[in-house]
Amino acid sequence: MSSSALAAETWLLENGNIKPLSKEMRHGHGRSYGRTAHNVSSSSLRKKSDLTLVRKVPCAVIRDVLANVQEVIFGTKLFVLFIAIPFAILAHNKNFGSSWVFGLSLLGLTPLAERVSFLTEQIAFFTGPTVGGLLNATCGNATELIIAIFALIQHKVDVVKYSLLGSILSNLLLVLGTSLFCGGIANLNKEQKYDRKQADVNSLLLLLGLLCHVLPLMFRYAGVGESAAITAEATLQLSRVSCIVMLIAYIGYLVFQLWTHRQFFDSQTEENEDDDLVEEEAVLGFWSAFAWLVGMTLIIALLSEYVVGTIESASDSWGISVSFISVILLPIVGNAAEHAGAVIFAFKNKLDISLGVALGSATQIAMFVVPLCVIVAWIVGVRMDLDFNLLETGSLALAIIVTAFTLQDGTSHYIKGLVLLLCYIVIGACFFVTNKPQTQPNGVNLVSSTEGIARV
Repeated sequence: MSSSALAAETWLLENGNIKPLSKEMRHGHGRSYGRTAHNVSSSSLRKKSDLTLVRKVPCAVIRDVLANVQEVIFGTKLFVLFIAIPFAILAHNKNFGSSWVFGLSLLGLTPLAERVSFLTEQIAFFTGPTVGGLLNATCGNATELIIAIFALIQHKVDVVKYSLLGSILSNLLLVLGTSLFCGGIANLNKEQKYDRKQADVNSLLLLLGLLCHVLPLMFRYAGVGESAAITAEATLQLSRVSCIVMLIAYIGYLVFQLWTHRQFFDSQTEENEDDDLVEEEAVLGFWSAFAWLVGMTLIIALLSEYVVGTIESASDSWGISVSFISVILLPIVGNAAEHAGAVIFAFKNKLDISLGVALGSATQIAMFVVPLCVIVAWIVGVRMDLDFNLLETGSLALAIIVTAFTLQDGTSHYIKGLVLLLCYIVIGACFFVTNKPQTQPNGVNLVSSTEGIARV
Protein backbone atom coordinates (compact mmCIF):
# COMPACT_ATOMS: atom_id res chain seq x y z
CA MET A 1 0.00 0.00 0.00
CA SER A 2 1.34 3.44 -0.93
CA SER A 3 2.04 6.05 1.73
CA SER A 4 -0.76 8.33 0.47
CA ALA A 5 -3.29 5.51 0.53
CA LEU A 6 -2.12 4.48 3.99
CA ALA A 7 -2.48 8.04 5.22
CA ALA A 8 -5.95 8.32 3.75
CA GLU A 9 -6.99 5.03 5.36
CA THR A 10 -5.56 6.15 8.70
CA TRP A 11 -7.53 9.42 8.57
CA LEU A 12 -10.75 7.62 7.66
CA LEU A 13 -10.24 5.11 10.43
CA GLU A 14 -9.87 7.91 12.94
CA ASN A 15 -13.09 9.49 11.70
CA GLY A 16 -15.07 6.27 11.80
CA ASN A 17 -15.70 5.89 8.08
CA ILE A 18 -13.95 2.56 7.49
CA LYS A 19 -14.45 -0.63 9.39
CA PRO A 20 -11.76 -3.08 8.29
CA LEU A 21 -12.69 -6.70 8.69
CA SER A 22 -10.28 -9.53 9.00
CA LYS A 23 -11.00 -12.77 7.21
CA GLU A 24 -12.24 -14.33 10.43
CA MET A 25 -14.48 -11.34 11.20
CA ARG A 26 -15.89 -11.27 7.69
CA HIS A 27 -16.71 -14.94 7.63
CA GLY A 28 -17.51 -15.60 11.25
CA HIS A 29 -15.67 -18.94 11.45
CA GLY A 30 -16.41 -19.96 7.90
CA ARG A 31 -19.52 -17.95 7.16
CA SER A 32 -19.69 -14.96 4.87
CA TYR A 33 -21.13 -11.60 5.86
CA GLY A 34 -24.08 -11.81 3.44
CA ARG A 35 -22.20 -11.25 0.21
CA THR A 36 -24.08 -12.84 -2.67
CA ALA A 37 -23.50 -13.33 -6.36
CA HIS A 38 -25.38 -10.06 -6.94
CA ASN A 39 -22.88 -8.19 -4.75
CA VAL A 40 -19.87 -9.79 -6.40
CA SER A 41 -21.31 -9.10 -9.84
CA SER A 42 -22.00 -5.45 -9.05
CA SER A 43 -18.49 -5.03 -7.62
CA SER A 44 -17.08 -5.54 -11.11
CA LEU A 45 -18.41 -2.08 -12.01
CA ARG A 46 -16.94 -0.36 -8.97
CA LYS A 47 -13.69 1.52 -8.78
CA LYS A 48 -11.48 2.41 -5.86
CA SER A 49 -11.71 6.01 -4.68
CA ASP A 50 -8.66 8.22 -4.26
CA LEU A 51 -9.17 10.18 -1.05
CA THR A 52 -5.86 12.03 -1.13
CA LEU A 53 -7.49 15.39 -1.83
CA VAL A 54 -10.38 14.76 0.54
CA ARG A 55 -8.16 14.35 3.58
CA LYS A 56 -6.61 17.77 2.93
CA VAL A 57 -9.92 19.52 3.63
CA PRO A 58 -9.56 21.24 7.04
CA CYS A 59 -13.21 20.99 8.15
CA ALA A 60 -14.06 17.53 9.53
CA VAL A 61 -17.75 17.71 8.58
CA ILE A 62 -16.97 18.66 5.00
CA ARG A 63 -14.35 15.90 4.86
CA ASP A 64 -16.96 13.34 5.90
CA VAL A 65 -19.47 14.57 3.33
CA LEU A 66 -16.92 14.65 0.51
CA ALA A 67 -15.61 11.18 1.43
CA ASN A 68 -19.15 9.78 1.29
CA VAL A 69 -19.89 11.48 -2.02
CA GLN A 70 -16.61 10.17 -3.43
CA GLU A 71 -17.47 6.59 -2.45
CA VAL A 72 -21.18 6.58 -3.33
CA ILE A 73 -21.42 8.80 -6.40
CA PHE A 74 -18.00 8.43 -8.00
CA GLY A 75 -17.31 4.89 -6.77
CA THR A 76 -19.00 3.32 -9.79
CA LYS A 77 -17.98 3.22 -13.43
CA LEU A 78 -21.53 4.27 -14.28
CA PHE A 79 -21.34 7.58 -12.41
CA VAL A 80 -21.73 9.57 -15.66
CA LEU A 81 -25.33 8.33 -15.86
CA PHE A 82 -26.20 10.16 -12.64
CA ILE A 83 -26.43 13.32 -14.73
CA ALA A 84 -29.64 11.91 -16.23
CA ILE A 85 -31.44 12.23 -12.87
CA PRO A 86 -31.54 16.06 -12.63
CA PHE A 87 -32.28 16.26 -16.36
CA ALA A 88 -35.24 13.89 -15.90
CA ILE A 89 -36.59 16.06 -13.07
CA LEU A 90 -36.05 19.18 -15.18
CA ALA A 91 -37.76 17.61 -18.19
CA HIS A 92 -40.74 16.68 -16.00
CA ASN A 93 -41.09 20.11 -14.41
CA LYS A 94 -40.59 22.04 -17.66
CA ASN A 95 -42.84 19.73 -19.72
CA PHE A 96 -40.15 18.87 -22.26
CA GLY A 97 -42.18 15.89 -23.46
CA SER A 98 -43.14 12.53 -22.03
CA SER A 99 -40.69 10.60 -24.19
CA TRP A 100 -37.78 12.67 -22.83
CA VAL A 101 -38.93 12.17 -19.25
CA PHE A 102 -39.31 8.44 -19.82
CA GLY A 103 -35.92 7.98 -21.50
CA LEU A 104 -33.98 10.09 -18.99
CA SER A 105 -35.68 8.37 -16.06
CA LEU A 106 -34.68 4.96 -17.42
CA LEU A 107 -31.06 6.08 -17.77
CA GLY A 108 -31.10 7.49 -14.24
CA LEU A 109 -32.34 4.18 -12.83
CA THR A 110 -29.36 2.29 -14.25
CA PRO A 111 -26.64 3.42 -11.78
CA LEU A 112 -29.12 3.58 -8.88
CA ALA A 113 -29.77 -0.17 -9.05
CA GLU A 114 -26.02 -0.87 -8.75
CA ARG A 115 -25.61 1.62 -5.90
CA VAL A 116 -28.42 0.00 -3.90
CA SER A 117 -26.51 -3.29 -4.09
CA PHE A 118 -23.34 -1.50 -2.93
CA LEU A 119 -25.09 0.17 0.01
CA THR A 120 -26.79 -3.02 1.20
CA GLU A 121 -23.39 -4.69 1.15
CA GLN A 122 -21.93 -1.87 3.25
CA ILE A 123 -24.70 -2.27 5.80
CA ALA A 124 -24.09 -6.02 5.85
CA PHE A 125 -20.57 -5.39 7.19
CA PHE A 126 -22.14 -4.11 10.40
CA THR A 127 -25.30 -6.20 10.70
CA GLY A 128 -23.83 -9.64 10.15
CA PRO A 129 -24.46 -12.31 7.53
CA THR A 130 -28.11 -13.07 8.29
CA VAL A 131 -29.43 -9.52 8.16
CA GLY A 132 -27.16 -8.82 5.19
CA GLY A 133 -28.60 -11.79 3.35
CA LEU A 134 -32.15 -10.68 4.12
CA LEU A 135 -31.34 -7.19 2.84
CA ASN A 136 -30.07 -8.67 -0.41
CA ALA A 137 -33.15 -10.90 -0.62
CA THR A 138 -35.51 -7.92 -0.36
CA CYS A 139 -33.51 -5.10 -2.01
CA GLY A 140 -31.93 -7.08 -4.82
CA ASN A 141 -34.75 -6.12 -7.19
CA ALA A 142 -35.82 -2.88 -5.55
CA THR A 143 -36.20 -1.10 -8.89
CA GLU A 144 -38.73 -3.60 -10.28
CA LEU A 145 -40.66 -3.67 -7.01
CA ILE A 146 -40.93 0.12 -6.74
CA ILE A 147 -41.98 0.50 -10.39
CA ALA A 148 -44.60 -2.22 -9.87
CA ILE A 149 -46.02 -0.56 -6.75
CA PHE A 150 -46.36 2.82 -8.47
CA ALA A 151 -48.03 1.13 -11.44
CA LEU A 152 -50.48 -0.60 -9.10
CA ILE A 153 -51.32 2.67 -7.40
CA GLN A 154 -52.19 4.08 -10.83
CA HIS A 155 -54.18 0.90 -11.66
CA LYS A 156 -51.83 0.00 -14.50
CA VAL A 157 -51.87 -3.74 -13.88
CA ASP A 158 -50.77 -4.42 -17.44
CA VAL A 159 -47.51 -2.54 -16.88
CA VAL A 160 -46.89 -4.50 -13.67
CA LYS A 161 -47.41 -7.85 -15.32
CA TYR A 162 -45.41 -7.02 -18.42
CA SER A 163 -42.46 -5.52 -16.51
CA LEU A 164 -42.20 -8.43 -14.05
CA LEU A 165 -42.54 -10.98 -16.83
CA GLY A 166 -39.87 -9.10 -18.78
CA SER A 167 -37.50 -9.16 -15.80
CA ILE A 168 -37.79 -12.94 -15.52
CA LEU A 169 -37.34 -13.46 -19.26
CA SER A 170 -34.42 -11.03 -19.34
CA ASN A 171 -32.56 -12.83 -16.56
CA LEU A 172 -33.20 -16.34 -17.85
CA LEU A 173 -32.59 -15.76 -21.56
CA LEU A 174 -30.73 -12.48 -22.13
CA VAL A 175 -28.39 -12.33 -19.12
CA LEU A 176 -27.76 -16.05 -18.83
CA GLY A 177 -27.56 -16.46 -22.59
CA THR A 178 -25.08 -13.60 -23.01
CA SER A 179 -23.00 -14.91 -20.11
CA LEU A 180 -22.81 -18.45 -21.48
CA PHE A 181 -22.16 -17.24 -25.02
CA CYS A 182 -19.42 -14.73 -24.10
CA GLY A 183 -17.89 -17.12 -21.59
CA GLY A 184 -17.80 -19.89 -24.18
CA ILE A 185 -16.21 -17.66 -26.83
CA ALA A 186 -13.63 -16.29 -24.40
CA ASN A 187 -12.75 -19.76 -23.08
CA LEU A 188 -12.81 -21.92 -26.21
CA ASN A 189 -9.87 -23.98 -24.98
CA LYS A 190 -11.38 -24.58 -21.54
CA GLU A 191 -14.33 -26.63 -20.44
CA GLN A 192 -16.58 -24.32 -18.48
CA LYS A 193 -18.15 -25.94 -15.44
CA TYR A 194 -20.42 -24.74 -12.66
CA ASP A 195 -22.00 -26.14 -9.52
CA ARG A 196 -25.42 -27.55 -10.35
CA LYS A 197 -26.70 -27.47 -6.75
CA GLN A 198 -27.81 -23.86 -6.78
CA ALA A 199 -29.12 -24.09 -10.36
CA ASP A 200 -31.28 -27.10 -9.41
CA VAL A 201 -32.80 -25.27 -6.45
CA ASN A 202 -33.63 -22.19 -8.51
CA SER A 203 -35.07 -24.30 -11.33
CA LEU A 204 -37.40 -26.08 -8.90
CA LEU A 205 -38.66 -22.79 -7.49
CA LEU A 206 -39.17 -21.35 -10.97
CA LEU A 207 -41.19 -24.43 -11.96
CA LEU A 208 -43.34 -23.98 -8.86
CA GLY A 209 -43.89 -20.36 -9.82
CA LEU A 210 -44.78 -21.45 -13.34
CA LEU A 211 -47.39 -23.87 -11.96
CA CYS A 212 -48.95 -21.01 -10.01
CA HIS A 213 -49.18 -19.00 -13.25
CA VAL A 214 -50.50 -21.84 -15.42
CA LEU A 215 -53.32 -22.92 -13.10
CA PRO A 216 -55.24 -19.58 -13.16
CA LEU A 217 -54.90 -19.52 -16.96
CA MET A 218 -56.21 -23.08 -17.26
CA PHE A 219 -58.93 -22.33 -14.75
CA ARG A 220 -60.18 -19.41 -16.86
CA TYR A 221 -60.36 -21.54 -20.00
CA ALA A 222 -61.90 -24.46 -18.09
CA GLY A 223 -64.77 -22.25 -16.93
CA VAL A 224 -66.01 -21.45 -20.43
CA GLY A 225 -69.59 -22.40 -19.59
CA GLU A 226 -69.75 -20.13 -16.56
CA SER A 227 -70.30 -16.41 -16.57
CA ALA A 228 -67.24 -14.24 -17.02
CA ALA A 229 -67.77 -12.55 -13.63
CA ILE A 230 -67.84 -15.86 -11.73
CA THR A 231 -64.76 -17.17 -13.56
CA ALA A 232 -62.84 -13.92 -13.00
CA GLU A 233 -63.64 -13.91 -9.28
CA ALA A 234 -62.62 -17.56 -8.87
CA THR A 235 -59.41 -16.92 -10.82
CA LEU A 236 -58.61 -13.98 -8.57
CA GLN A 237 -59.13 -16.03 -5.40
CA LEU A 238 -57.02 -18.88 -6.78
CA SER A 239 -54.25 -16.41 -7.63
CA ARG A 240 -54.21 -14.95 -4.12
CA VAL A 241 -53.97 -18.39 -2.54
CA SER A 242 -51.18 -19.30 -4.98
CA CYS A 243 -49.30 -16.11 -4.06
CA ILE A 244 -49.40 -17.03 -0.38
CA VAL A 245 -47.99 -20.44 -1.28
CA MET A 246 -45.24 -18.79 -3.36
CA LEU A 247 -44.26 -16.47 -0.51
CA ILE A 248 -44.07 -19.45 1.86
CA ALA A 249 -41.83 -21.20 -0.66
CA TYR A 250 -39.63 -18.08 -0.89
CA ILE A 251 -39.30 -17.94 2.89
CA GLY A 252 -38.23 -21.59 2.81
CA TYR A 253 -35.73 -20.66 0.09
CA LEU A 254 -34.28 -17.94 2.34
CA VAL A 255 -33.92 -20.39 5.22
CA PHE A 256 -32.24 -22.82 2.85
CA GLN A 257 -29.93 -20.12 1.48
CA LEU A 258 -29.04 -18.29 4.71
CA TRP A 259 -28.98 -21.10 7.28
CA THR A 260 -29.32 -24.79 6.47
CA HIS A 261 -27.42 -24.99 3.14
CA ARG A 262 -25.46 -21.81 3.10
CA GLN A 263 -22.39 -23.53 1.68
CA PHE A 264 -24.14 -23.92 -1.68
CA PHE A 265 -24.30 -20.17 -2.12
CA ASP A 266 -21.10 -19.10 -0.33
CA SER A 267 -18.75 -21.30 -2.35
CA GLN A 268 -19.16 -19.20 -5.48
CA THR A 269 -18.03 -16.01 -3.71
CA GLU A 270 -15.35 -17.40 -1.40
CA GLU A 271 -13.19 -18.50 -4.31
CA ASN A 272 -13.04 -14.88 -5.46
CA GLU A 273 -11.92 -13.31 -2.16
CA ASP A 274 -8.44 -12.60 -3.46
CA ASP A 275 -9.81 -10.91 -6.59
CA ASP A 276 -9.24 -7.16 -6.73
CA LEU A 277 -12.91 -6.64 -7.54
CA VAL A 278 -14.05 -7.90 -4.17
CA GLU A 279 -14.39 -5.34 -1.37
CA GLU A 280 -12.19 -6.22 1.62
CA GLU A 281 -13.53 -3.60 4.01
CA ALA A 282 -16.45 -1.27 4.60
CA VAL A 283 -15.88 2.21 3.23
CA LEU A 284 -19.00 3.77 4.79
CA GLY A 285 -20.25 3.90 8.33
CA PHE A 286 -23.52 2.17 9.18
CA TRP A 287 -25.64 5.31 9.47
CA SER A 288 -24.03 6.89 6.43
CA ALA A 289 -24.83 3.80 4.34
CA PHE A 290 -28.36 3.69 5.75
CA ALA A 291 -28.98 7.37 4.97
CA TRP A 292 -27.64 6.97 1.43
CA LEU A 293 -29.81 3.86 0.94
CA VAL A 294 -32.94 5.75 2.00
CA GLY A 295 -32.03 8.64 -0.29
CA MET A 296 -31.34 6.36 -3.25
CA THR A 297 -34.65 4.55 -2.67
CA LEU A 298 -36.54 7.86 -2.69
CA ILE A 299 -34.88 8.85 -5.97
CA ILE A 300 -35.75 5.44 -7.45
CA ALA A 301 -39.34 6.00 -6.33
CA LEU A 302 -39.42 9.42 -8.01
CA LEU A 303 -37.99 8.15 -11.29
CA SER A 304 -40.28 5.11 -11.16
CA GLU A 305 -43.27 7.41 -10.88
CA TYR A 306 -42.03 9.27 -13.95
CA VAL A 307 -41.56 6.01 -15.87
CA VAL A 308 -45.02 4.69 -15.03
CA GLY A 309 -46.70 8.02 -15.74
CA THR A 310 -45.13 8.50 -19.16
CA ILE A 311 -44.91 4.97 -20.55
CA GLU A 312 -48.09 5.23 -22.66
CA SER A 313 -47.07 8.61 -24.06
CA ALA A 314 -43.59 7.31 -24.85
CA SER A 315 -45.18 4.31 -26.56
CA ASP A 316 -47.28 6.57 -28.79
CA SER A 317 -44.36 8.90 -29.49
CA TRP A 318 -41.92 6.13 -30.39
CA GLY A 319 -44.46 3.98 -32.21
CA ILE A 320 -43.64 0.98 -29.98
CA SER A 321 -46.22 -1.03 -28.06
CA VAL A 322 -46.43 -0.75 -24.28
CA SER A 323 -45.93 -4.50 -24.06
CA PHE A 324 -42.56 -4.30 -25.84
CA ILE A 325 -41.37 -1.35 -23.73
CA SER A 326 -42.41 -3.09 -20.50
CA VAL A 327 -41.19 -6.58 -21.36
CA ILE A 328 -37.94 -5.66 -23.15
CA LEU A 329 -36.76 -2.10 -22.54
CA LEU A 330 -37.55 -1.69 -18.83
CA PRO A 331 -35.71 -4.85 -17.65
CA ILE A 332 -32.69 -4.28 -19.91
CA VAL A 333 -32.09 -0.69 -18.83
CA GLY A 334 -33.11 -1.10 -15.20
CA ASN A 335 -30.73 -4.02 -14.58
CA ALA A 336 -27.94 -3.11 -16.99
CA ALA A 337 -25.32 -2.80 -14.24
CA GLU A 338 -26.08 -6.18 -12.71
CA HIS A 339 -26.26 -7.82 -16.13
CA ALA A 340 -22.93 -6.37 -17.21
CA GLY A 341 -21.29 -7.75 -14.09
CA ALA A 342 -22.61 -11.24 -14.83
CA VAL A 343 -21.14 -11.13 -18.34
CA ILE A 344 -17.78 -9.87 -17.04
CA PHE A 345 -17.45 -12.82 -14.67
CA ALA A 346 -18.45 -15.22 -17.44
CA PHE A 347 -15.52 -13.88 -19.45
CA LYS A 348 -13.31 -14.79 -16.47
CA ASN A 349 -14.66 -18.35 -16.47
CA LYS A 350 -16.55 -17.81 -13.20
CA LEU A 351 -19.94 -19.08 -14.27
CA ASP A 352 -21.14 -19.78 -10.73
CA ILE A 353 -21.38 -16.05 -10.13
CA SER A 354 -23.08 -15.42 -13.48
CA LEU A 355 -25.62 -18.16 -12.79
CA GLY A 356 -26.14 -16.86 -9.27
CA VAL A 357 -27.01 -13.43 -10.65
CA ALA A 358 -29.33 -14.57 -13.45
CA LEU A 359 -31.13 -17.42 -11.70
CA GLY A 360 -31.15 -15.73 -8.29
CA SER A 361 -32.72 -12.57 -9.67
CA ALA A 362 -35.30 -14.50 -11.75
CA THR A 363 -36.25 -16.58 -8.70
CA GLN A 364 -36.56 -13.51 -6.51
CA ILE A 365 -38.89 -11.80 -8.98
CA ALA A 366 -40.99 -14.90 -9.67
CA MET A 367 -41.34 -16.08 -6.06
CA PHE A 368 -41.21 -12.80 -4.13
CA VAL A 369 -41.90 -9.69 -6.20
CA VAL A 370 -44.79 -11.10 -8.27
CA PRO A 371 -46.78 -12.58 -5.34
CA LEU A 372 -46.01 -9.54 -3.20
CA CYS A 373 -47.48 -7.30 -5.90
CA VAL A 374 -50.65 -9.40 -5.97
CA ILE A 375 -50.93 -9.13 -2.18
CA VAL A 376 -50.30 -5.36 -2.28
CA ALA A 377 -52.92 -5.01 -5.03
CA TRP A 378 -55.32 -6.98 -2.84
CA ILE A 379 -54.69 -4.57 0.05
CA VAL A 380 -55.18 -1.41 -2.03
CA GLY A 381 -58.27 -2.77 -3.77
CA VAL A 382 -56.81 -3.45 -7.22
CA ARG A 383 -57.79 -6.67 -8.97
CA MET A 384 -54.51 -8.29 -10.00
CA ASP A 385 -54.27 -12.02 -10.56
CA LEU A 386 -51.66 -14.48 -11.84
CA ASP A 387 -53.41 -14.98 -15.17
CA PHE A 388 -50.81 -13.42 -17.47
CA ASN A 389 -52.78 -14.54 -20.56
CA LEU A 390 -51.81 -17.28 -22.99
CA LEU A 391 -48.98 -15.54 -24.85
CA GLU A 392 -47.23 -14.25 -21.73
CA THR A 393 -47.60 -17.48 -19.75
CA GLY A 394 -46.45 -19.56 -22.73
CA SER A 395 -43.34 -17.41 -23.13
CA LEU A 396 -42.57 -17.79 -19.43
CA ALA A 397 -43.07 -21.56 -19.54
CA LEU A 398 -40.82 -22.05 -22.55
CA ALA A 399 -38.12 -19.81 -21.08
CA ILE A 400 -38.03 -21.76 -17.80
CA ILE A 401 -38.06 -25.15 -19.53
CA VAL A 402 -35.33 -24.19 -22.02
CA THR A 403 -33.18 -22.79 -19.20
CA ALA A 404 -33.65 -25.91 -17.08
CA PHE A 405 -32.58 -28.14 -20.00
CA THR A 406 -29.60 -25.89 -20.70
CA LEU A 407 -28.25 -26.20 -17.15
CA GLN A 408 -28.88 -29.91 -16.58
CA ASP A 409 -25.33 -31.26 -17.11
CA GLY A 410 -23.17 -28.77 -15.19
CA THR A 411 -21.08 -27.76 -18.23
CA SER A 412 -21.37 -24.93 -20.71
CA HIS A 413 -20.28 -23.86 -24.18
CA TYR A 414 -21.17 -20.97 -26.43
CA ILE A 415 -23.91 -22.77 -28.38
CA LYS A 416 -26.03 -22.97 -25.23
CA GLY A 417 -25.78 -19.23 -24.76
CA LEU A 418 -26.54 -18.64 -28.43
CA VAL A 419 -29.75 -20.69 -28.24
CA LEU A 420 -30.93 -18.77 -25.16
CA LEU A 421 -30.22 -15.45 -26.88
CA LEU A 422 -32.10 -16.51 -30.00
CA CYS A 423 -35.07 -17.55 -27.86
CA TYR A 424 -35.05 -14.08 -26.30
CA ILE A 425 -34.92 -12.41 -29.72
CA VAL A 426 -37.92 -14.43 -30.94
CA ILE A 427 -39.95 -13.58 -27.83
CA GLY A 428 -38.94 -9.93 -28.14
CA ALA A 429 -40.07 -9.89 -31.76
CA CYS A 430 -43.37 -11.40 -30.70
CA PHE A 431 -44.06 -8.58 -28.23
CA PHE A 432 -42.78 -6.00 -30.72
CA VAL A 433 -45.49 -6.88 -33.22
CA THR A 434 -48.11 -7.22 -30.47
CA ASN A 435 -50.12 -4.09 -29.71
CA LYS A 436 -52.83 -5.05 -27.26
CA PRO A 437 -55.45 -2.58 -26.07
CA GLN A 438 -54.88 -1.38 -22.52
CA THR A 439 -58.50 -0.84 -21.44
CA GLN A 440 -59.35 -4.22 -19.94
CA PRO A 441 -60.27 -4.25 -16.21
CA ASN A 442 -57.28 -6.36 -15.26
CA GLY A 443 -54.97 -4.80 -17.83
CA VAL A 444 -53.87 -7.76 -19.94
CA ASN A 445 -56.51 -10.46 -20.01
CA LEU A 446 -58.33 -10.28 -23.31
CA VAL A 447 -61.41 -12.15 -24.42
CA SER A 448 -60.73 -15.44 -26.08
CA SER A 449 -60.48 -15.63 -29.84
CA THR A 450 -63.76 -17.55 -30.10
CA GLU A 451 -65.59 -14.84 -28.15
CA GLY A 452 -64.07 -12.21 -30.43
CA ILE A 453 -65.20 -14.07 -33.54
CA ALA A 454 -68.69 -14.48 -32.09
CA ARG A 455 -68.95 -10.76 -31.50
CA VAL A 456 -67.93 -10.05 -35.09
